[in-house]
Amino acid sequence: MTSSLIEIKNVVAGYVPGVDILNGVDLELQRGELIGIIGPNGAGKSTLLKALFGLLDIRSGTVTFKGEDITGMKAHELVAAGIGYVPQINNVFPSLTVEENLEMGVYLEPEKTGERMDYVTGMFPRLKERIKQRAGSLSGGERQMLAMGRALMMEPLVLLLDEPSAGLSPALQDQVFIVAKRINRSGVSIIMVEQNARRCLQICDRGYVLDQGRNAYTGTGRELLNDPKVIELYLGTLARVD
Repeated sequence: MTSSLIEIKNVVAGYVPGVDILNGVDLELQRGELIGIIGPNGAGKSTLLKALFGLLDIRSGTVTFKGEDITGMKAHELVAAGIGYVPQINNVFPSLTVEENLEMGVYLEPEKTGERMDYVTGMFPRLKERIKQRAGSLSGGERQMLAMGRALMMEPLVLLLDEPSAGLSPALQDQVFIVAKRINRSGVSIIMVEQNARRCLQICDRGYVLDQGRNAYTGTGRELLNDPKVIELYLGTLARVD
């Protein structure tokens, strides 16, 4: 592996004073990796992404990006630094067209619009077909592609995906995972939070299991898929992968 892109050390954070959702989480993302974060509801998975992306105050602990401390930096500063974020909900502007949504993604560097538009519509041909269509009229899967595409407009080194398959049909869920892997292979490192734990672990290089705001297990995706405790506690009755 090459040098770390992101290191999260002993991070504590929460939404209400005196109530911590994250209770000392550690995570490391290497260049080129796709990391999966799984765990039960309320484990702090989405909270971790929000804290990393400057949407939630970190009470203690540190976050570094390319060796530099980014703890407490604001979201727009992190976008400019090379970190993109796709939230689970409200992740497109429904009254704007696909083209206008993508343009919003590169507002910090508008001179890149043409080049990045070509790249993103090449990555997502369906968006090119819908380029003048209002985002609110897109299917759920198309909206998710648009949200990912907008985050890619700034040419991020790291992409944070919060529950990208949520609310989609099984077929569309599978499409989202295929696209995430394609983005990763193009050179973008990814941290993905997912409720579809089994599918997430199948495509990720390494996985983290969070429980009650702490690291419960970590390992390669295959190791976690085959771990008896992970199967019992977090993957239900799913059989081990051969």
